[in-house]
Amino acid sequence: MSEKEINTAAASPETEEQFSLNDDRRVKSLSPGALVAKRFFRNRLAVVGLVILAFMFIFSFVGGWVIPYGQDEVFYTEEIQMKEFAGAAENSEFRYISAEGQDFGAVLQAQFTLAQNKGADSFKYKDAKYIVDELGTDLYTVSQGNTVLGLAYKDIIFPHDANAKPSFEFSVNALEAYVNSEKSFTADGNKFSIDEDGTISSAEGEFGYISRVIVQSKIPGTNISRELKELVTENIEAGISEFTFVDASGTEREYEMQYLPADKIWSIKEGTPTYVFDKYSNPSEEHLLGTDKNGMDMLTRLMYGGRVSLVIGFIVVFISAFIGVVLGGLSGYFGKWVDQLIMRIVDIFYCIPSTPLLIILGAAMDGMRVDPRIRMLYLMLILGFLGWPGIARLVRGQILSLREQEFMTATESSGLRVSRRIFKHLIPNVIPQLIVTCTMSLGSTIITESTLSFLGLGVKFPFASWGNIMNDVNNVYVLTHYWFIWIPAGILLVLSVLGFNFVGDGLRDAFDPKMKR
Repeated sequence: MSEKEINTAAASPETEEQFSLNDDRRVKSLSPGALVAKRFFRNRLAVVGLVILAFMFIFSFVGGWVIPYGQDEVFYTEEIQMKEFAGAAENSEFRYISAEGQDFGAVLQAQFTLAQNKGADSFKYKDAKYIVDELGTDLYTVSQGNTVLGLAYKDIIFPHDANAKPSFEFSVNALEAYVNSEKSFTADGNKFSIDEDGTISSAEGEFGYISRVIVQSKIPGTNISRELKELVTENIEAGISEFTFVDASGTEREYEMQYLPADKIWSIKEGTPTYVFDKYSNPSEEHLLGTDKNGMDMLTRLMYGGRVSLVIGFIVVFISAFIGVVLGGLSGYFGKWVDQLIMRIVDIFYCIPSTPLLIILGAAMDGMRVDPRIRMLYLMLILGFLGWPGIARLVRGQILSLREQEFMTATESSGLRVSRRIFKHLIPNVIPQLIVTCTMSLGSTIITESTLSFLGLGVKFPFASWGNIMNDVNNVYVLTHYWFIWIPAGILLVLSVLGFNFVGDGLRDAFDPKMKR
């Protein structure tokens, strides 16, 4: 075929009709919604914001179902706590024992003290003379004639059997042998040996020991072993405040001693294994973000906290939008006195100092001890009731410009009801701007809730929100040492607000391309 024939065939009616059909098929007619979506997804920041919000919703709502812990589940750990165990003191006052059948009462004891302080070897009381005999260091007997009335001493006999009560003869002979460094003594018809450390023994075994240091348990029903008492005495003399001791069961325990000058005693604390909150534990396989001050899993708290913060944000914006659309629609459509009345109410709400009011209401609910679940409901209602004036003004302004257009004249001519004109024809034309405003308001609402919760006036324990999770940074030590307590919550909060702002900007540009710079 020649070049001319080819050109003729290309210009034939059948060929022209075929190319015309192909051109028509290439023409695509987009609906307004599809056009808005196309513009939105061309905005990279808007897409980033949408991805961030999708992650936040999956993290908060799906994560709470996947993770095995509950938001108020508490974890415990075993910790050695030093608890008050006993008291130790060196006896510095005279103690007294009356001889069998004799009366060595308080009056004679006082008279003995006066004589001993003066260094006298006798004293008189009621025309009777009493003889003071020194048996050794800080050991005296008081006699009247040839009759011994009592014994004054500072070293104390501690029988191994707590119910055993040494006789007067045993006490005198044992203490005299001890203070004079004798090896043995006889009492009650039996012979006893005594070591340098004061241990008293007989053929039947150990009877007890002598010491001036008193170690007394502060836990009822607990007996302190001789070995521990001796160790305490040695450490007091050596000035050692911390030591370990293996008890009869083979358990090694830690002890701390502290001298209390006001009471003139040593306070002894024993390390006792105790189950306590596993608070501020570092991130691990079991707790990926560690635990908080209450021993709760931080990752779980963040998930449930995101759920609370997002739900509060959406409900507050819904309440504000509902009130704002109704009042703004009525004001813009009817105008005149209706418009004046509603706008003056809006002005009054703008004059209300919302932050002080929220603080006052939060403190009042604290005083009334409102249940945390009811408190969240009140918080949503209050925030929603305070946030509608801006939306009402937006809706009013849009309706003022829309009600004069031809389609509204047509609705009036067709006899439609007023409510149908407002909510069927006017409000739908305001929806695009309303969506943008509500989307951008979500970020500020979440910040407001988080601020109140951070101050302790919003969501209360045991419920979690990102705000009350970060409340722990009030403690400087936590702020500087436990980053996993507040940094993840802060990051999630910032990302959520940025996500809502990016999406809001993207929707604004998509609905009204002329606003895009």
